[in-house]
Amino acid sequence: MSKRTILIALRVFLAILILLAIGTQLSIHLRAGHNVVNFFSYFTNLSNLFAAVVLLFGAYRLISRREPSSAEDLMRGASAVNMAVVGIVFVILLRDVPLGSLLPWVNTVLHYIMPVAVVLEWLFQPPMTKIVRKQMLLWQVFPLLYLVYVLIRGAIASWYPYPFLNPATVGGYSSVAVYILGILVVFLVVSWFVLTAG
Repeated sequence: MSKRTILIALRVFLAILILLAIGTQLSIHLRAGHNVVNFFSYFTNLSNLFAAVVLLFGAYRLISRREPSSAEDLMRGASAVNMAVVGIVFVILLRDVPLGSLLPWVNTVLHYIMPVAVVLEWLFQPPMTKIVRKQMLLWQVFPLLYLVYVLIRGAIASWYPYPFLNPATVGGYSSVAVYILGILVVFLVVSWFVLTAG
């Protein structure tokens, strides 16, 4: 079996696994009467969905035998960075937090399996185009926009997807700022690793 065939199968399988996990949890979320906007306000869910899209598009490119563009490689890199941070932040800050209605197998897929799998997929098939350090800064745009969104919406709706972003649970906005700074450092370190490894 060729590397191309393995990569197509791997990408499709991982994407389906993500969509199955997200779909299952979303149905539970909706049946419980929870807010659908809240569900899609978790960085984990957004990053996994983005990873699924990137994986499926990458599989399509291989099937059609078309070389990826620089923009597509940048998107793959962004997905690898986001998923790696999802895994790291979960293990460090959220592993002992009650999961509520989150199914154990869905939690395992989204927080453990997929972060490792997406990074390994990046290493198994490095980018075909050259990515320079300046472009690495593009990988920070979505996380920064996400943080702005969460803080503004949280102040309005009095709901935060993660306890470390909630001023009421960590002792004010100064503590939130410390957590944000730490997470941004993690993003930069992971981005450097992904860029270098690629």
